[in-house]
Amino acid sequence: MKKFLYILFHRSVLMALALLAQAAALLVMIFSFSAYTEIFYWCCIAISVAAALAIVGSRMEPGYKIAWLLLILPFPIFGGVFYVLVGGGYVPKRTLKRMQGMLDKSFVTLKEDFKSEDLLPLGGDAAGQASYLERRAACPAYTNTETEYFPLGDDAFPRMLEELERAEKYIFLEYFIIQPGIFWDSILAILERKAAQGVEVRVLYDDFGCMFTLPRDYNEILTKKGIQCRVFNRLMPVMSLRLNNRDHRKLLIIDGKVGFTGGINLADEYINVRERFGHWKDSAILLEGDAVWSMTVMFLSMWDYIANWNEDFEHFHPPAAPVRPWTGYVQPYTDTPLDREAVGQTVYLNMIAKAKNYIYITTPYLVIDVATNTALCNAAKSGVDVRIITPHIPDKRYVFEVTRAHYPPLLEAGVQIYEYTPGFIHAKNFVVDDRFATVGTVNLDYRSLFLHFEDGVWLCEAPCIREIRKDFEATLKRSEPCSLRQFKHLNILLQLYRSILRVFAPLM
Repeated sequence: MKKFLYILFHRSVLMALALLAQAAALLVMIFSFSAYTEIFYWCCIAISVAAALAIVGSRMEPGYKIAWLLLILPFPIFGGVFYVLVGGGYVPKRTLKRMQGMLDKSFVTLKEDFKSEDLLPLGGDAAGQASYLERRAACPAYTNTETEYFPLGDDAFPRMLEELERAEKYIFLEYFIIQPGIFWDSILAILERKAAQGVEVRVLYDDFGCMFTLPRDYNEILTKKGIQCRVFNRLMPVMSLRLNNRDHRKLLIIDGKVGFTGGINLADEYINVRERFGHWKDSAILLEGDAVWSMTVMFLSMWDYIANWNEDFEHFHPPAAPVRPWTGYVQPYTDTPLDREAVGQTVYLNMIAKAKNYIYITTPYLVIDVATNTALCNAAKSGVDVRIITPHIPDKRYVFEVTRAHYPPLLEAGVQIYEYTPGFIHAKNFVVDDRFATVGTVNLDYRSLFLHFEDGVWLCEAPCIREIRKDFEATLKRSEPCSLRQFKHLNILLQLYRSILRVFAPLM
């Protein structure tokens, strides 16, 4: 009974009921008014026509356009109004101004570190990618930065604790999911102790990501422990576009000297001390050296955006890092859905387009847009060895089905697709030709590419690239190949279900 009442009154249930009530009220209002007032009816039709024209003429991804048009055109009285409320893409001027302020401040802070022209001796491919990230995302490329790749969260966990114990000035954490357990409790114990010693500790988490893992007032609990805490985009039971924009980034930064990122959230399944969906295969990367300053600016910019602060970033600038032997180029980058620049997608597309020998990809979701599908197919048709590993045991069944719905055209083009049979693969990695790689938070789905705040690290000629390739090859041995024959004679109802899911995947 207690469990039933807990579920019944959980904030997710209450919010869902509130949203359903709003949708129902909107439907009743629209159809009631349109039945009695011809003017109202034609106003709704006009809104739907205007919405449809705006969608067709917009720069939205084609799949997103089709999904919304299929909702609006059959239901013109309701569809247009619903699109305006939750799908129109309108961003208030105040929000845009604050976001532009974040970008401008990052440019000013990091401009002296821009050095994309230094990559020209490595070829135009390398210099072009670095230049794009500097110009469009204010994210410089660095040398003098050691990198260490962790093929599992199990491997990264003890190293994270070790580095946290060394903190002297500040610790910054930004995560999509935090959940009490061995992983988070071990980190929290260190954070409390460090805060008591005078180390500045800041934690930032996403409210939607932590809806089922943390109480609503968890930020106040951390504050009482001496830890500064902010919550990204508090969930409100109101139909709004802002529900779509989540902070999916994962950053752990220590003194501006050491930084971690990757697919790992702070919950026990990510280090396999709690089993969910079989063995959890994830990855992380550690940076030590000059490039960590860029990650620090990413965190501080987001903190300023949420807390409405305007602090001096230079206060957190670490002293010059010791000079290291050649480390290759390391370029942390971030992506925001509010600037109309799909940074994460462009990084992936550039890597696919420049590949000459192979492209190895691990991703939990393969819900790709037209541009990415075309790029992967063209690469495979050109003789590039394109291989993708996805999970065999899904975390969300409907996403698993829509992922599989994207297999056939890729397989027909010669892309090799494998499913990780021991469980769920959550790593988001690309590695190309032993020259380039990226490790980060960007999934191959619409939400990550266009709606979420994300981050990653692009690598050029860095020693750890070989380790990323070796991990992919080892994972391949534990994965099952998919063949086109598996998808040619499916049950007609399953084919229909997958087709519908694929059409509406951009809205999920």
